[in-house]
Amino acid sequence: MRTDTVAPVWVPSLLTAGVVLLALPALLLGVRGLFRHRGYSSAHPGDRAPVVVIVVLRALLVLLLFSISAVLLVSTIGAMVVDVELHGMVYVLFVLDLLVAALVLLTFGRRERRPVRRRASPAAR
Repeated sequence: MRTDTVAPVWVPSLLTAGVVLLALPALLLGVRGLFRHRGYSSAHPGDRAPVVVIVVLRALLVLLLFSISAVLLVSTIGAMVVDVELHGMVYVLFVLDLLVAALVLLTFGRRERRPVRRRASPAAR
């Protein structure tokens, strides 16, 4: 078995698995949390402009995550099908994709925690 043919097969498949397992769930959670904003009161119309800016920036970030993930999936699957080596920029895009996915998950892609419901004390009865 030659060792030089193993790397072109495993590296694109590992990059594809990383995008599918990390970036795509972050993309879905980011789209779900795109319009969710805490602390906004519709009673104060002056608070609307910052919320619009936040939603537009979130949408741009989700669009960036989608485009980088699509380019990575097309290039890695294409490299596996045609059996060629990946360009060096693909690895840079993979790291950028993971960083943007982490940013989405840690900011607006998180699930909102519900407040803990306290049980009634037996003494109150």
